[in-house]
Amino acid sequence: MASLWDKLRDLDAYPKPLEDFRIKTFGGGAVTITSTIIMLLLFIFELRDYLTPQITEEVYVDTTRSISKLRINLDIVFPRVACSYLTIDAMDSSGEQQSGIEHSIFKQRLDTGGAPIQNETPQKTDVFGDSSIGKKPGDSLHPQKDDVSKEPSNETGLAIKSECGSCYGAESTLFKCCNTCEEVREAYRLKGWALSDPVKIEQCKGMVEDMKAIFNEGCRLYGYMEVNRCSGSFHVAPGKSFTLNHVHVHDVQPFSSSQFNMTHTIQSLSFGEEIVGKTNPVDGIQGLATEESTMFQYYLKIVPFTYDKPDGLIFSNQFSTTRHQKVVSSMSGESGMPGVFFSYEISPIMIKYSEHAKSFAHFATGLFAIVGGIFTVAGIIDSTIYKSANVLKKLEIGKQG
Repeated sequence: MASLWDKLRDLDAYPKPLEDFRIKTFGGGAVTITSTIIMLLLFIFELRDYLTPQITEEVYVDTTRSISKLRINLDIVFPRVACSYLTIDAMDSSGEQQSGIEHSIFKQRLDTGGAPIQNETPQKTDVFGDSSIGKKPGDSLHPQKDDVSKEPSNETGLAIKSECGSCYGAESTLFKCCNTCEEVREAYRLKGWALSDPVKIEQCKGMVEDMKAIFNEGCRLYGYMEVNRCSGSFHVAPGKSFTLNHVHVHDVQPFSSSQFNMTHTIQSLSFGEEIVGKTNPVDGIQGLATEESTMFQYYLKIVPFTYDKPDGLIFSNQFSTTRHQKVVSSMSGESGMPGVFFSYEISPIMIKYSEHAKSFAHFATGLFAIVGGIFTVAGIIDSTIYKSANVLKKLEIGKQG
């Protein structure tokens, strides 16, 4: 048994000198402290790198375009236009048009300072957000047969004495009676006439005071909408939107388009599933209209991506943007209308990000390399310092002798 221990002792690659023969120096202590600090720092960096997931990137053709919808999340503040006169419309290159997205877009009335008006809860898009696309003018405006016995009223809730209100010369087969201000406006629109002075219209008298507040309030427009996953556009503009002879138009009467200031702040705009902490290119951007009747245009290039995490798969999009603005008044000679317009194009290429945890073996290998490397280098430095000090001492003794 003793011979076995002797053989093991002979294999010791780390012989230990006796304590009495060990020499401890100031330089050795300094090297030890320095190497220990460096070792701890490198250990922290290596540990952080180990805990950080490894992300790989893969590019392939997007095959989900025809089977999924594109979700558009938005939050935009308009400090100079009231909610009652803002409309949002969306359309895509496939021909599907979505206007006044009532089920998902909300409006919050704001005061002149940009704060929400007290006792006012966010409302879904109102009548100005509804579209007559695919309908004949007046289809949704006439009372149903069951409601004929009810006394008609205008938009302020005031009853009109006559059961068949006048359309003021705009009567037609669709509009034989106009019992509300909205029906008068639709009748005039069908005739191609301008309702320039609503004060003279009995059904519109209650709306005059409300119209005066349009430019004394602001509006926060927020929510989401889903459109076909193909290139398209959406916009926020004043007035009621409708289709006339297959052309999308906005009726801003009794005002003119030159009266609207479309200054806005995009608090957030994203496409697809929202990711916490992710900042998009247009978040926080302010569009300042130096004069009324300004048209803002944003051109967006969208690249879809998936993020494969250990706890699930995330589908979202990243995008770049180019913006432009112009004045569309009659004096400028530019065509268009005041509003904020977003045109987006979806790339046919999808990027897949995959998250992988790093192996513990890789971490252990790096850790051993750090410890062994620092000990080796520290030993070389300590030996060099010690031998250099001895040489200097011998030289000094030789000079003294």
